Amino acid sequence: MSEDNGGATVEQWEQALGALLGAPAKLTDRVLDEGASLLAASAERWPAVGRGLLTLADRSLGSLWARGWRPADLARLVRRDLAPPHQALLTDLVAAEARGHSPATLDRRWQEQLRELGAEAWWDGDEGFLPGFAERHRLDRFALATAALELLALLARLPVITPVGPAPGAAHRVEHRAAGPLTGEPRMLSRIRALLAKAESTEYPQEAEALTAKAQQLMAQHSIDEALLAVGRPDSAATPGAVRIGVENPYEGPKAMLLDAVAAANRCRVVWAKEFSFCTVIGFDSDLDAVELLYTSLLVQATAAMQQAGSRQHLDGASRTRAFRQSFLVSYAARIRERLTEATEQTTREAAAGRHLNDDGTAEQRLPDARLLPALAAREEAVESATERMFPKLTSQRVRVSDGEGWAAGRAAADRAALQPRRRLGRQA
Repeated sequence: MSEDNGGATVEQWEQALGALLGAPAKLTDRVLDEGASLLAASAERWPAVGRGLLTLADRSLGSLWARGWRPADLARLVRRDLAPPHQALLTDLVAAEARGHSPATLDRRWQEQLRELGAEAWWDGDEGFLPGFAERHRLDRFALATAALELLALLARLPVITPVGPAPGAAHRVEHRAAGPLTGEPRMLSRIRALLAKAESTEYPQEAEALTAKAQQLMAQHSIDEALLAVGRPDSAATPGAVRIGVENPYEGPKAMLLDAVAAANRCRVVWAKEFSFCTVIGFDSDLDAVELLYTSLLVQATAAMQQAGSRQHLDGASRTRAFRQSFLVSYAARIRERLTEATEQTTREAAAGRHLNDDGTAEQRLPDARLLPALAAREEAVESATERMFPKLTSQRVRVSDGEGWAAGRAAADRAALQPRRRLGRQA
């Protein structure tokens, strides 16, 4: 009896997938059922079918990485368009593909995405993958083969997109920094992360406001310090990079506006790809980290404030509408933009005058550094140039506001965020 090396089953998967991709819309369900039935027909060959799936998925994912996609991008689309079994299957296929790459060839954010997805190969041998997956998720062979074909079809239809970092294997371009969001990062960024986490968890609004304000102050100082360190340094750290941040329904327009407000205050640019539920943020690495942290925290706070305002009914007893919530978030984003811009400008003025905020919360007076303002201007120009190179054909997007009460409530909530702290020399409260 000869051993099945998986080649025949790879061909089966390719034939079933090709038929599905080429089927007219009215025949899609029938073609899908036929392909899944053939793949799932034999319990004896089911382990080999699993090896074939892993082989084909390795090729598909490798092609997607080369076309600009990253693990979190795929997970976001699958979560939006398919179902939990597809999400779990994608995670495992990503984990299987990652086995072919040394961690040294994966950049820091790629490794973070793998950990956030929980992408780990839990199966002992590839022949046990599909049987083990079916048992874990209580699926029969036909249902699992159907889910796999649907997932592969979604991935196969994805276009080329602008890359935001090196694909696996581009070791010479990978930043050599300790992996993970906590280990190896600057102490100030760790403090910012801790402040925002505490702000989100506290039950006391005034404490949350003070913690968020302190985090924003540290972010601005951290950006200034990085700009001065990069003066005259001709390496990759002195050039802008990019990250993608998910912006999903409901209310994806106002959420994109909030992200743009945070990014602009941190000298970054935002490009929204609505069809893929993400925004690309272009900026310098330390600023990108700050944008991700602050946007996530403000979105949590904005959502909580919106829900609290929305829980109150109109005088006539009617509940808050979608228009109210949309207007609330648009107004919140607009006011946050004003306040963050004011805070950044004030921090920059004080830094130019020699005031420096240490990462332990203390402030000290130093001699003014004449390099600061030119360095910041050069970084802003570099970000603009990078954005134009990456996205040469940009259009503006408008978000409508149709509820005046929602606008007023959102602006009031943004005012309560108190992002601009009271500043004084010496130890900060």
